[in-house]
Amino acid sequence: MDKTKANGLNSVVLAFVGDAVYSLFVRERLTFLCDGKAGELNKLAVKEVKATAQAEFVQEILPFLTEEELAVFRRARNAKKTTRARSASVAEYNLSTGFEAVLGYLYLTGESERLDYILNKGITK
Repeated sequence: MDKTKANGLNSVVLAFVGDAVYSLFVRERLTFLCDGKAGELNKLAVKEVKATAQAEFVQEILPFLTEEELAVFRRARNAKKTTRARSASVAEYNLSTGFEAVLGYLYLTGESERLDYILNKGITK
């Protein structure tokens, strides 16, 4: 998808795609790193993909985002949302939505190298 079309998408839709991208990234990494059963891997994945964890992760990567990515992040962070996180504050949920939107934007525009860089930049474990 070209950037103009991606920028025209609702930012919450970008976050919807980014949520799947991040979930797959986390699950794939856990599969390679851990020798656990599916149930154990799922518990670990849930801890990483929840809004509170994403809000922490995005704080680590914000300095590395380009102006274009920051614009996508801000637009999604500030968007009106029809859902709320059950176990996160509004601020954490907004940060995680912005983070997911950036991932969705990069995925949809085919910027896989940049996506990989950002996803791996926040890994400190």
